[in-house]
Amino acid sequence: MRLTVLSVFIALSAPVAAQSAPCGNTGAGFEAWKADFAKQARKAGVKKKGLQALAQTQYATRTIAADRGQKSFKYSLDKFMKVRGADTIVAQGRKRKARNPEFYAALERQYGVPAGVLIAIHGMETGFGNFMGDSQVVSAITTLAYDCRRSDFFVPHAIGALKLVDQGAITVATKGAKHGELGHTQFLPGNALTYGVDATGDGRVDFYNMTDALASTANFLRQKGWKPGRGYQPGEPNFAVIQQWNAASVYQKSIAIMAARIDN
Repeated sequence: MRLTVLSVFIALSAPVAAQSAPCGNTGAGFEAWKADFAKQARKAGVKKKGLQALAQTQYATRTIAADRGQKSFKYSLDKFMKVRGADTIVAQGRKRKARNPEFYAALERQYGVPAGVLIAIHGMETGFGNFMGDSQVVSAITTLAYDCRRSDFFVPHAIGALKLVDQGAITVATKGAKHGELGHTQFLPGNALTYGVDATGDGRVDFYNMTDALASTANFLRQKGWKPGRGYQPGEPNFAVIQQWNAASVYQKSIAIMAARIDN
């Protein structure tokens, strides 16, 4: 009995641990959550510009609607490829490779990733840069970090986005996809921060510049374990690396198929 009383006394005497603001499924708690998240971001190394960007973010209702309504990844492989325009991507991809073979050859020499893989990703993600999104990246990714559905996954990417603001790679107004992906190949911000490459040598990683974006994509794949000269079809060593780029199996298989058609 004395131990029980002592335990209660210790529990009541201990300082109350600070609680993080709860996630939410509506915009009602977003501002309170942001105030708390700013403390977490500061501890993670986000500086003044990034924190200012966080303060300016708005709850992205279109992002939440898109996150709840993803349907294409549930299609069969054949339907997915038709819906996403695989034949057009392959045809245009072959022309792009033929127009600038040395550019892609240089990337393969440096990172070991064949042209077809990079071109297929570029075509699938943004139609070769023709549409890179119309949602504000920082607001979108911060909204997903707040949203309860996949908060743990998106929090590191929200921190990454704020650090990209600190570095001058993006601003609070930078536009990207509804899930906060940015640039020619739609990097999630945390991955952009980690794997971004200044391939143009201008002192800035610019994911809206094709050279930087494709070099960064090749770097991501190499750092994830790409083995130069090895196959990338399902069952081959590098297919597991393609799986690191996107979690949807129909997407992964589509990239492998289109890449082989472009390379051959």
